[in-house]
Amino acid sequence: MKRSWEIIKKMGLGAIPILQLRESLFQESQLTQNYLILSLGSCLIATLGLIINSAAVIIGAMIIAPLMLPLRGFSFATLEGDIELLRRSFNAIFIGTFLSIVCSWIVGLIVSIPEFGGEILSRTQPTLIDLLIAIFAGGVSGYAKIRPSVGDAIPGTAIAVALMPPLCVVGLALAQGEWQIASGAGLLYLTNLIGINLACVIIYFLGGYAKSNELARTLSWGVSLILIMLLAIPLGISFWQLISKAKIHDSIEEILVTRSLVNRRDVKVFNVSINWRKQPPVVLVKVRSVDPIEPNEVKIVETRLKNELEHSFEVIFEVTPTQIIKTSDQDK
Repeated sequence: MKRSWEIIKKMGLGAIPILQLRESLFQESQLTQNYLILSLGSCLIATLGLIINSAAVIIGAMIIAPLMLPLRGFSFATLEGDIELLRRSFNAIFIGTFLSIVCSWIVGLIVSIPEFGGEILSRTQPTLIDLLIAIFAGGVSGYAKIRPSVGDAIPGTAIAVALMPPLCVVGLALAQGEWQIASGAGLLYLTNLIGINLACVIIYFLGGYAKSNELARTLSWGVSLILIMLLAIPLGISFWQLISKAKIHDSIEEILVTRSLVNRRDVKVFNVSINWRKQPPVVLVKVRSVDPIEPNEVKIVETRLKNELEHSFEVIFEVTPTQIIKTSDQDK
């Protein structure tokens, strides 16, 4: 073990002395006025961006959000057994998290969103892919910390792992009493936290910042790995459900486009979407048609989907009237 540790230390990624790294992380993990104002500002921007369904506004909020800074300090503290740094970083993470949820909750109560957009709903079903993104982004963030020359990578990792938007979704969902959406967004935030923590611990270890005896005494490895395994169960189930829903969507689209209303050549399907939050799921079909679609024709489609997919769906057609005009009509 000792020989292996010496090899790792010689080939380590570390670029700055351990005391300098600790001091820098100590400063970043303090609960300062700047930290609180940036957290509040980022939360407000992200919340409003989620409400208007604007990806550009949300990305701007991700860059401002300072939550990544104390999280790196928390990882270092668990690896080194540094109680003071652990306390400071934990307080900053907890208060930043609590402040963001409360702030977005208040905005949600004031605005009272009638319907959640795609930017909100996309953050309510975390999968194993999100965990991998958090691990890789956390690794890059940790590497950028021990290699100040690549510090420009921090904004990119903040955008990739997106700590603030899930918190804002939690607040907005709680304001509307949507507990399922809130729990899904909360799981995504927890996934990001654990993934980043594990990745940073690994980077600090490979950088030679942990002594072998300290590493043996710390529980950070065991705790992180246990949490990752516990997360893998719901994330794996969610990933499998996501794949299943995608397959069903493709099947429904194929049925509607190639076989639905076969005697109606005037009907052209141009968009199919499924609202899985409803029971039964609602299939919204946007079509262009010369003549109206009758309720009995919709019933035929619902029956066909149930027979072929062995699942009940409510089908709603949104019809855009069209008019066919030919040059030959001019002669009539």
